Amino acid sequence: MKECSCKGKCRCKTCTCRSYSKLFDALGNANRLHILNTLKKGPRKVTEIIQSTGMEQTAVSHGLRQLEDAGFVTVKRDGKFRIYSLSAPWEPLITIIDQHLAEKQRRGL
Repeated sequence: MKECSCKGKCRCKTCTCRSYSKLFDALGNANRLHILNTLKKGPRKVTEIIQSTGMEQTAVSHGLRQLEDAGFVTVKRDGKFRIYSLSAPWEPLITIIDQHLAEKQRRGL
């Protein structure tokens, strides 16, 4: 992750620049966004995400790891499988983004 311009010397009591950067970095990749769009439909195993996205297994696993680190997805064990879900706090944000994009598309922008 790139160091923010404040270099940890913000005047605020708790610098959030690095945290913001981590979140937006996670959203700044088409593969990870494709994974999030798949998880909007409900919890999925890695194999289901691969089938839905058409991505390679390594790309899906790498993307899921980054999304999990940023807090966008949660994972639960089900026997030998890992089930990934969109993290509940982020569902409203994803819905707002979808509505914004739909409106933009409707207006031809």
